[in-house]
Amino acid sequence: MGTSSKDNLHQGEIDGTQSLAVNELLNSNSVPFEQAHAMPSSVYTSKEFLAAELEHIFTKDWFCAGRASSISKPGEYITLELAGQPVMVVRDKSGQLRAQSNVCLHRMSTLLEGRGKTNSIVCPYHAWTYELDGTLRGAPAMQENKAFCKKSMQLPSIRCEEWLGWIMVTLNNDAPAVKDQLSSVAEMVGDYGMADYHETFFETHLWDTNWKVLAENFMESYHLPVCHRGTIGGLSRLEEMICPPGHEAFNYHTILKDDSLKIALAHETNKRLKGERRRMTYLLAIYPSLLITLTPGYFWYLSLHPHGVGQVRIMFGGGMSSDYIDDPEAQKHFTSLKELLDEVNVEDRGCTEKVYKGLCSKLAMPGPLSHLERPNYDFAQYLGKRVSV
Repeated sequence: MGTSSKDNLHQGEIDGTQSLAVNELLNSNSVPFEQAHAMPSSVYTSKEFLAAELEHIFTKDWFCAGRASSISKPGEYITLELAGQPVMVVRDKSGQLRAQSNVCLHRMSTLLEGRGKTNSIVCPYHAWTYELDGTLRGAPAMQENKAFCKKSMQLPSIRCEEWLGWIMVTLNNDAPAVKDQLSSVAEMVGDYGMADYHETFFETHLWDTNWKVLAENFMESYHLPVCHRGTIGGLSRLEEMICPPGHEAFNYHTILKDDSLKIALAHETNKRLKGERRRMTYLLAIYPSLLITLTPGYFWYLSLHPHGVGQVRIMFGGGMSSDYIDDPEAQKHFTSLKELLDEVNVEDRGCTEKVYKGLCSKLAMPGPLSHLERPNYDFAQYLGKRVSV
């Protein structure tokens, strides 16, 4: 006798009001890693699952808005959209980082765009003007409205914390502090001095794939010899990749680099790193979507946000450790590295867009995971816990 799809679902944890995609993920997650498969295709293609992600992940967890060094001077700002909420992060006149709503209190136009520097925040629609801390400075032609009280008007604030040089924001006032959630990361890479790495480039991209496809692509280096055979694939030794079990708020794996790229290794003046750590690269996946490649000499990162089920908004940045900033040869090496990263991105875009195309097929079936895809399994466990609440 055949079994119904209902009979196949993992029982006990599954709420009947949950979407089919959530149930399929929970069922997939119910097996140990040694028997694990890739996530079901519905997790990537379902609009209901995306709605659950926005509600339970992107409105609840911490999201990376970029590097604090990119807005180091008063008046410098960055903007982003988080789960439908336009957000600005501004360095105020006292030097403090402030995240606040990027929506005018008058007719609700968005205020700032992109990145830049300003002395005040001026609405492009009716010129209502705010101080950097969000208080309303002026509003033209409002003197006849008896309900208008300038002193009572201020842009809503949004929680913002700086962690190891990263700007982290959340719409959730009850989220645990970043430093508490990620204390294990700080301990693990403390000798790298990540807080002092300097961002030297920043770009935004929009790719035609689901955000989780790109996140998972970063989390495993199993694909490097094939997807990146034209660039870094030949330098990737699968046998040297270490993929330990993940933590509640992040996962990671490590790779050892050789001396073919000097700035991937610890600078000669770096006395903090010892032994193999002088050539060890960490690939950190901070949930939900901050992906960091951290070497002793340089870093690059992706911060991802869904743009519908079939597209992902990408913040892409990187730079060098403080040891290399003043090295006269470092910039030349980093320029070569950036050219390489751009080529790698072209390869990754091709691979991840092909994966999403395949996921949309009616015949798509998730296959078993390699031991080198342990971070993907842990990511799936994180997603299941979040979207099933």
